[in-house]
Amino acid sequence: MERYFQKKSVINSNSPSCSSTQRQESDRHRDQSSKRIHDNVEESEQLQLSRKRNQNHVELDIDLSNLPMDPGLRIFFSEYPPNVRDNVRRAYLLNGPYQPVIEFPQTKGNKDENRKFVIDWYKEFTWIEYSIEKDAAFCLYCYLFKPESRNRSQGGGDAFMATGFKNWKKKQVLQRQSSQARSEYRVRLKTSVECVRFLLKQGLAFRGHNETTNSNNRGNFLELLEFFAFLNKDIKDVVLQNAPENNKLTAHVVQKDIVNSFAVETTNVILKELGDAFFSVLIDESRDISVKEQMVVVIRFVDDKGCVIERFLGIVHVRETTALSLKAALEELFSKHGLSIGRLRGQGYDGASNMRGQFAGLKTLIMNENESAYYVHYFAHQLQLALVGVAKNHPRIALLFNLTSNALNIVGVSCKRRDLLREKHVSKVIQKIRSGDILSGQGLNQETTLKRSGDTRWGSHYGTLVSFILMHSSVIDVLEVVMENALTSEQRGETCALLDQMQSFEFIFNLHLMKDILGITSELSKALQREDQEIVDAMTLVKVAKQRLNAMRNDGWDSFFAEVSSFCVKNDIIIPNMDDPFVERGRSRRRVEVLTNQHYYRVQLFIGCIDLQNQELENRFNEVNTELLLCMACLSPRDSFVAFDKEKLIRLAQFYPRDFSSKSLMLFSNQLETYILDVRFSNAFSELRVATAGVERAFSAMNIIKNKLRNQMADNWMNDILVTYIEKDICETIDDETIMQRFQKMATRRGQL
Repeated sequence: MERYFQKKSVINSNSPSCSSTQRQESDRHRDQSSKRIHDNVEESEQLQLSRKRNQNHVELDIDLSNLPMDPGLRIFFSEYPPNVRDNVRRAYLLNGPYQPVIEFPQTKGNKDENRKFVIDWYKEFTWIEYSIEKDAAFCLYCYLFKPESRNRSQGGGDAFMATGFKNWKKKQVLQRQSSQARSEYRVRLKTSVECVRFLLKQGLAFRGHNETTNSNNRGNFLELLEFFAFLNKDIKDVVLQNAPENNKLTAHVVQKDIVNSFAVETTNVILKELGDAFFSVLIDESRDISVKEQMVVVIRFVDDKGCVIERFLGIVHVRETTALSLKAALEELFSKHGLSIGRLRGQGYDGASNMRGQFAGLKTLIMNENESAYYVHYFAHQLQLALVGVAKNHPRIALLFNLTSNALNIVGVSCKRRDLLREKHVSKVIQKIRSGDILSGQGLNQETTLKRSGDTRWGSHYGTLVSFILMHSSVIDVLEVVMENALTSEQRGETCALLDQMQSFEFIFNLHLMKDILGITSELSKALQREDQEIVDAMTLVKVAKQRLNAMRNDGWDSFFAEVSSFCVKNDIIIPNMDDPFVERGRSRRRVEVLTNQHYYRVQLFIGCIDLQNQELENRFNEVNTELLLCMACLSPRDSFVAFDKEKLIRLAQFYPRDFSSKSLMLFSNQLETYILDVRFSNAFSELRVATAGVERAFSAMNIIKNKLRNQMADNWMNDILVTYIEKDICETIDDETIMQRFQKMATRRGQL
C-alpha cells in the first residue's frame, strides 16, 4: 500500500523543536477534526435511521385524523413513506384547503405601506390556504400533487408549496397562479374530450390490457392522447407525464364521466327535438354476448318541420322477461327522460324473439292505460321471423328447424365436407340432365350450397328450406359418409339418428309445408321492409297473403300431398297409408289419442300450421290497425294527393278521442277542404312520399360495442356508448365547452375551468 499512498509527516508535540504555538495550533486542529467526525457519525446515524423508517413502513405510525393542517407546520410530502401517501393525500383532500378566519397580521412593505392577507381571496382562489405559523399563503394541490424542487430553500415555482407566498401587494401573482392552473386543466380536459369524441364516433374500445407508460398495449384512449401530444407542443407540456399525478384526466372513471356527458347531452338534444309532441315507441329484444336480455327502445315522432324522425332512446337490461317487468322497465326509462305513456300514439314490436308473448302482454298493458297507443307492426322488422316463431309453437315444426340446423352444422363443419356436398350435388344434377328430368341451358343449374338461416332481419328461413329440398339426397349421401368415418361412437350415433329422421315421411312433409307457407309470406316480408313501400300497397299485400293462406287451407291439400308424395318416391322414402292409425315416435300408444294418418297430417299439421300463420297475421294486421293505416294513407301526396279522402281522415281523427273533441271534429271537415286545396297547389308537397321507413341499428351497434373482447361492459357504460354511437350525427354537433361544463357538474373536480 505504501507504493500507492504517501505517508504524511507526523509532528511530535513533545519534540524539543516544536514550539508552544505549534502545539496549541495542533491541539486546536485535532479538536475540530474530532468534532467533525462526531457530527458526521451522528448525521450518518440519523440518515440511516430515516432510511430505515422509510424502508420499514410499519415503524412509522401516522395518525391520519391528526395531520398538521397549518401548511407552515407540515413536513414535505415526499418525506411520507410511499405506501401511506395516497391515504395522506386523501385525508387532506377531504378536509380541503386550510382557510382560518383570524385577524391577519400586517406587514410593512418597501414604502412603509401596511399590507396583509385578504380574507376575500378564499372565495376568489379556491386552492389557496393560509399559514398562521408563517403568515404566508400556500397551495394545497401544489403540496399534494406537484413535484418538489431539488432546492427546497429557494422559492421560485415552489413558493406556494415550500416557502409560502407573503408579498400581499402583488395579487397578480395569485391570479397568475390560478390562471395558469385553470388554463392547463382546461387544455387537459379538452384534449381528453376530443379523444373520447373520436373513439365514440368509431365505436372503438377505450382501455388496453396494460396501461403502464412503457406498455405497447395501452389502449386507444391513451395512445390517441399521446398522439395528440406528439403533434401539438402546447398539449404535450401539460398532459400525461407533465400533468399533476392525480389530475391527468386519463383514469377510466374520468373517461366514463366524459362519455356519460356526451350521452346526456345527445339525449337532451333528442328530447328538445321531440318537445311536447306525441310519439310512438318501437321496442325490440336480444341477448348480448354476456347472455343478458337487452331491450332497445326507439321513439318515432314528427318534428316541427313535418319530417318523420326515429331516435334511439336507450337500452335496458331486462332481468325478468314478463309483461309487467317490461312495462316497469319502459316506465322507468320514460321517467328518467321526463316522458309519459300518456303521450304515446303508437307502439310496435318485432315479436320474433323468445319474448313474443310477453310483448303481446305489454301491448295490452299499455293500451289499458292509454287507448290511443295503437299497436302497428313495425315494417322494418322481418315479418318472416315472427311467422317462423309462431310455427315453432307446434313441436313437430320446431323439431324440423332443429334437425335442419343440426344437419347444417355437421355438413358445414369443414371445407372437406362442403366440397363433398358440392361434388355429390353436381353428380346428381348431371344424372338428371342425362335422364331428361331437368333441362339445361344458360343460367340454369348453377352451383349451389346449403344456406344457413339466421334469426335476424337479414336471415331467411325460406331460402334455407328451399336449398334443403334441392340438395336433400346429396345431404343424405354426405351424412352417410360422415357416419362411416366417424371417430367416436357418439358421433356415429348422432349422425345415424339424424339420417333416420331426415328420411322419414313426416320430415319431408313438414319441410314442404313450411316451404310453401313461408313462400307465400316471403314476398310480403320483403315488401314491408322496403323504404319506399306505400302503406296502401303494403296493406294490399297483407290481404293477398291472407287470401292465399286461406286458399291453401281450404283447397290446397290434394296438390300439396301429391307434391310431397312425388318427392318421397324419387328419394325412396316410405309413404304411410293415410287410413292407418297414426303412431307418434317416442310416445307410448296407450297415452296417445287414436287417430289416422290422414287426420294427423291434414288436420293437426297442415291446417294447424296454416291457422297459426293466419292468426299471427290477424294479430299484427287486425281490422283496427289496418283501417288506421289505410286512413293515414289518405295523406299521401303521390299523384297530387289522389288518395285524399276527407271521410277517412275524419275517421282517423275519431281514433284519438283524447286529441279531438266533438267541436274539433265539426271544424275538421272545413279545415280539410282548405288543406287539400292548399297542398295541391304547393310545389313543396309534390315530391313527398309517405313511406314505411325504419332503422334497426341498435343490435348491430351492440355487437360492435360489446363483443367477445369487451363482454364485461356494465349496463350504463354500454348504454352511454350506444347512444353516442347510434346518434353520432347529433353527438358531433355538441361542442366541447358543453361537454366540459357537464363533466364539471357531475362531481367535485380537482381542477377548475
